[in-house]
Amino acid sequence: MHYDYLIVGAGLFGACFAHEMYGRGKRCLLIDKRDHIAGNIYTEESMGIQVHKYGAHIFHTSDKEIWDYIGQFAEFNNYINSPIAVYKDELYNLPFNMNTFSKMWGIRTPAEAQKIIAGQIASLNIGEPRNLEEQALSLAGKDVYEKLIKGYTQKQWGRDCRELPAFIIKRVPLRFRYDNNYFNDPYQGIPKGGYTAIAAKMLEGTEVRTGISYREFLRDNREKQSPDTWDKVLYTGMIDEYFDFRLGALEYRSLRFETEELPDEDNFQGNAVVNYTDEAVPYTRIIEHKHFEFGTQHGTVITKEYPAEWKPGDEPYYPVNDDKNMALYAGYRELAQQEKNVLFGGRLGQYRYYDMDKVLRAALDMVAEEL
Repeated sequence: MHYDYLIVGAGLFGACFAHEMYGRGKRCLLIDKRDHIAGNIYTEESMGIQVHKYGAHIFHTSDKEIWDYIGQFAEFNNYINSPIAVYKDELYNLPFNMNTFSKMWGIRTPAEAQKIIAGQIASLNIGEPRNLEEQALSLAGKDVYEKLIKGYTQKQWGRDCRELPAFIIKRVPLRFRYDNNYFNDPYQGIPKGGYTAIAAKMLEGTEVRTGISYREFLRDNREKQSPDTWDKVLYTGMIDEYFDFRLGALEYRSLRFETEELPDEDNFQGNAVVNYTDEAVPYTRIIEHKHFEFGTQHGTVITKEYPAEWKPGDEPYYPVNDDKNMALYAGYRELAQQEKNVLFGGRLGQYRYYDMDKVLRAALDMVAEEL
């Protein structure tokens, strides 16, 4: 067969690109090393509950066009992300808002909260922040930093906050109103029936082969008596891996998930997402999946999320966008620009963290540029 595009990666970027190209009469072949489509937004049913296999994914956007676009593929509920934070034996609302401050200091008014935070910041006498710790302290004061930022961040990055660059925290969203809605975006929700169904609808009409890596596919294709051909490649895997790490390996953070079915417990924690900000607790959060869709099923399913240093063979989740890695990525980007008929997309192909709405926007922009 001859294809207009070979698409490497069945995540949201690749699926969106394939859908748009198929609708314009292009023939695409999509491959993925995993044995399923949908990438990290993959959900599968367990005990009648849609389980987010690779961590919680809440769709949110301020882009009405993207909200309408994703709405073609699923009906969304009105889920509002309102996580809880547990620090030792204390429980707080997130994001940092008046419910948080009232619980932390026993106060009621925004003026009281602002006065406490401003006083803590002034007492620290921090000039130009030299690291993440000083940046967070200069933005939120000591109490919020110590209880809700420090331990969680050190677990997430596997480093002391004093060893992390200040730019990782550009701002701390302090809300001086009683508002537990984590996102400011006007459009937010969870697709009824899970995310995998969205990817499946996007890929209708596209040939899909799962359980095969790009290298394996190229090798097997070369050995065919009549090999497949294509005009262009869209590569959404790790850009450094595409070039055989010739400039060195980019750094990533990975995640490990422990999922449990609890058939005798209908409501484990009363909320979809509970963060654990004490560094003594090894996981960063527990997800109770049924609450994403307001489930009333008997039993429940929970997932504990453990951050991990990435190593070859692990799934890379978050690029480490510090100065060293961005300089290395700039070298790979130059190599990518020299590749004929190869496009690089998504968080791994472009070495940046994308929210789902930004993934769709980037994929649609690439389609427009191609056409």
